[in-house]
Amino acid sequence: MIGCHLGRFFQVTVGGGSYQEGLTATIQGVPAGLMFTEQEIYGDLLLRKPGADELSSPRKEPDLPVIYTGVNAADTIENAGNAFQTNGTPLTILIPNLDRHFIHIKQYQDTNRTPRPGHASYASFMKYGPADDAIGAGIFSGRYTSTIVGAGYIAKRILRMHGIRVFSFVREAAGVRCPDIDYEKAFESTENYKQMRWDHDPFYQHVYVNGRVKNDMRFLEKMRIFAEIEQEIDKIRDSAPDFNPAKIREKYGVHPVINCPDLAAGDAMVEACNRITETGDSSGGIVEVAVMGAPAGLGEPVFYKLDGELGRMLGIGAVKGVEVGAGFGVKDMTGIQSNDQIHSENGKVVFDTNQAGGITGGLSTGQTIVVRLAVKPTPTIAKPQHTIDKYTKENKDLSAITRRDPTIVARIWPVAENYTALVMLDHLIANYGYQTVMKGCLDAKK
Repeated sequence: MIGCHLGRFFQVTVGGGSYQEGLTATIQGVPAGLMFTEQEIYGDLLLRKPGADELSSPRKEPDLPVIYTGVNAADTIENAGNAFQTNGTPLTILIPNLDRHFIHIKQYQDTNRTPRPGHASYASFMKYGPADDAIGAGIFSGRYTSTIVGAGYIAKRILRMHGIRVFSFVREAAGVRCPDIDYEKAFESTENYKQMRWDHDPFYQHVYVNGRVKNDMRFLEKMRIFAEIEQEIDKIRDSAPDFNPAKIREKYGVHPVINCPDLAAGDAMVEACNRITETGDSSGGIVEVAVMGAPAGLGEPVFYKLDGELGRMLGIGAVKGVEVGAGFGVKDMTGIQSNDQIHSENGKVVFDTNQAGGITGGLSTGQTIVVRLAVKPTPTIAKPQHTIDKYTKENKDLSAITRRDPTIVARIWPVAENYTALVMLDHLIANYGYQTVMKGCLDAKK
């Protein structure tokens, strides 16, 4: 499998599958001397994990990460103070599968002869044959996106050090659209939503806040504790802090279920999704990502344009379309409507509009970069569907019985956010390198 790699200067290679021993993300290009904790990485992972609310699959996978390589095991010299800091070597994040039980494997075994319509089941069988990892869909499961979130968190932290903020939210779900909102307010809402999720996630509190797993523990010690946690998943879940929707709205100012910065729209989204779910069907939506603070000039023509690289988010499972700025809406515009006119205010360049989404010619303009992802409905549904027996080619009827998400859009926004961070950091490093070399050449000519 040669497609599990992304980036040139900030590189990520992912592996694993939904019901294998776990998943991995190996990251190259992380600067030395930085400190990342498993708690903060998990803080992003819990945003996409299943079983957290009424719009997600009931799978109880906690998604607990382990930093396995790329950090110092101790101070490099006595009292150096660089223990557990990154050391410039590849950083590897492991995410073991803990909620992997035979009853769920058996459900897949009983239905794997009949590929699920809308899923990769048939195509992956034709590519890889009978040994295709069809238990839980393997790397074609949404579970693999945990690797993107883990690696993307590292990129996002580094970008923040350079004044670049990347965030995402649900723009539309089940046909209900969030009205336009100021991006600063949307960013603040998203940050508050994350804090709410951290405060109410039982594993975040039990494992990290209470210190059951600490950064300075050895790998085998962490695995011993993970083996204990695997037997305590239900007990830990039941210890979750009181989740009172009204109090959450009052304290955090966010929707208790879906990361939509407009509370009324969030209510309507959840209602619409649930209405469709009650029929045994599923729904889709739109995720929006915004990048604030990116300098002008990021991107490399012709085959490495910034918008082209962001378009690679089609590689996220269930994403069927990516648009930048006005996107497909430009087909209904005239040139004067589409063009982002420019003027100067006190020596500062100002754009009148942002139809281009902060990117022209494949290069960032210095405006807010805006990207939207169209997310299809969950293909696994509780309705009879026509399919085939992939071995005999006989016609069959399929009624899905595996665990499923009523909608995926509510879980994809953190994946899009962190995937975008991977792309942005890769281009930031490339641009810094190019500008440094160019400056050196110009200085040498003087």
